[in-house]
Amino acid sequence: MTEIKELDPKNRIDHMTYLPDMEIIASDLDKKVVDAMNAYDYTQFTASDVKNALNKDILSPRDFQALLSPAAEPFIEQLAQRAQQETRKHFGNSVMMFTPVYIANYCENYCIYCGFNCHNKIRRARLSYEEIEREFEAISKTGLQEVLLLTGESRQGSDVKYIGEACRLARKYFKVIGLEVYPMNSDEYAYLHECGADYVTVFQETYNSDKYETLHLAGHKRIWPYRFHAQERAIMGGMRGVGFAALLGLDDFRKDGFATGYHAYLLQQKYPHAEIAISCPRLRPIINNDKINPRDVHERQLLQVICAYRLFLPFASITISTRESNVFRKHIISIAATKISAGVSTGIGGHVEGEEAKGDAQFEINDGASVDDVYKEIEEMGMQPVMSDYIYV
Repeated sequence: MTEIKELDPKNRIDHMTYLPDMEIIASDLDKKVVDAMNAYDYTQFTASDVKNALNKDILSPRDFQALLSPAAEPFIEQLAQRAQQETRKHFGNSVMMFTPVYIANYCENYCIYCGFNCHNKIRRARLSYEEIEREFEAISKTGLQEVLLLTGESRQGSDVKYIGEACRLARKYFKVIGLEVYPMNSDEYAYLHECGADYVTVFQETYNSDKYETLHLAGHKRIWPYRFHAQERAIMGGMRGVGFAALLGLDDFRKDGFATGYHAYLLQQKYPHAEIAISCPRLRPIINNDKINPRDVHERQLLQVICAYRLFLPFASITISTRESNVFRKHIISIAATKISAGVSTGIGGHVEGEEAKGDAQFEINDGASVDDVYKEIEEMGMQPVMSDYIYV
């Protein structure tokens, strides 16, 4: 584990400078995204800009900006209707189901908004391979065929081989395996892909590097550009899909929402074969911190962001997690989201009946519905819950 000596501002590592073990790739996507985000003045957009964007079949980045602007708020109903039409056109009535599996919560980073941060006094745990397999067995009995494996961001607490073995175990039970772990180099992503991983999701948290510096005080995660290029390194390592997200509420959600979508848009242009996914998390309360709540991002604003994503990235998968309420989740999958989590435990373990989670949760969830409950709710809405749409041959 990287020794943490950066709490004194004078000793903190430069958040824009790569550490020696970090792979540097030839890519200018970070400059393109940041320049466009910094130039985005959402106060300049008008109702006419919004109407023009809503009338287009293919949106430009500027149209996307218009739909994220305050000028689009009075058009939220029209925006939702257009998003629903686009979703049905490309995804029909299907909604993918999955569950996250937290296998470790050791973390070397000091992120002030995260329950896993290295200075938060929580129960730390790492599941053994036997415990991981028991989790998988229990989850597979619910009918789910896709899991997202998560760890805290610590190479010592959860090294690449440990994550790889977890992928091999998951492949025995599931058809689709996603990873949400610390960013890695392309050769490490290639190894995990060989172990069975299909896609990688990385939250940039905020694309404002100055704000990012104040939120990430220590650890590898402090290095903003290495995190930014994680999805591209994952594609270079053979992953068939990558996911993007900003943690809405850390900074200006309109600019972060734009940067997230534009980042995904540029990467898909560069790698047309890659599957693109967007997550839409809002800041949630964490253990030992009663001051963390979404800042200026209410459900109406979240709806606006998700619908704008759908129109700008019509083929992208959009995930809605248990950070949101059951009512909002049902509402948004009827409009724009195409993937939903179910039977969620954000503690370490917790899926085996009769066994409590062995480590504390990363954040508080808002919807604890079981897999069966979510499945039935989707059906009652006249939609089709789908456990897997991927077949290995």
